[in-house]
Amino acid sequence: MIHNLSYRAFVYGTENEEKVREAICILLPTALPEKEVTEGYHKNQVIILQGKITKKREIKDFLKKLHSLKPSAKKRILRELENRMDERGNLFLRFDKQRAYLGDLKLVEHGDALHIKLKIAAYPARKEEALKVARQIFEE
Repeated sequence: MIHNLSYRAFVYGTENEEKVREAICILLPTALPEKEVTEGYHKNQVIILQGKITKKREIKDFLKKLHSLKPSAKKRILRELENRMDERGNLFLRFDKQRAYLGDLKLVEHGDALHIKLKIAAYPARKEEALKVARQIFEE
């Protein structure tokens, strides 16, 4: 159902990089994020932690976590599927970093989050087909 999963998180100067890494690993236990250091708008250091997961078992484990979301969160994703997916069948989700660190998955809209991109396996690879597959994932 999913080809791969990409993830990304920004670590700002006021945050602890290790705690952000732990939050990623709570969401994706096998994640080994690559680190990129860049400069923010105000010349402050920003660390980008990112990676990709392609192993089916690891993706399946992540899907189990999605299934454990509160029913209201799953309904919200289903309602917003159209807006959360691009034309190439990529589904975008954001989870609160602080809550993830505490083991609680909470969907958020703001950018200061754990960004997840799921490449939905749909044939042909069009948004309409990917939406059908994504609905199956969240309706189960």
